[in-house]
Amino acid sequence: MPADERYITIVELLFFAYRDFTREADAILAEFGLGRAHHRVLHFVNRHPGLRVADLLEILKITKQSLARVLKQLVDEGWIAQQTGTQDRRERHLRVTDKGTTLAIKLDQLQAKRVGGALAACGPAGEAFVRRFLFDMISLDERGHVEALLPAADAGAAPKA
Repeated sequence: MPADERYITIVELLFFAYRDFTREADAILAEFGLGRAHHRVLHFVNRHPGLRVADLLEILKITKQSLARVLKQLVDEGWIAQQTGTQDRRERHLRVTDKGTTLAIKLDQLQAKRVGGALAACGPAGEAFVRRFLFDMISLDERGHVEALLPAADAGAAPKA
């Protein structure tokens, strides 16, 4: 039985929205020889200073090998700094450098502007609906983990699983 055409249309809209959501950021990243994987690492490390590499692997759901390649470039080029854990010397904690912060904020501003414009077009109830929709797209077993990553000000913004 074929999938419901309404849902296939929404899937298609998600593809197009993601294409345009990432387009401007991709162009800026390309100027530095960086890509979307670098962007995701910069984003989460900027939002969570001191993030452990193990936690970043869990957030991104990628292999150590994939992260190692991306992280090495970001560290070597001065976007991110690593520190050995004070309690456990095997841990590596990540922070963006001033250079990394500047780029992360620039990319955040671009994408937030696009999101803000789309939400404004949705009307007053749009933001709550979009938050609910996106949260409900997350696997049930991941929702608590994702909610814990949200800033304290947004803690009640994601519906409880």
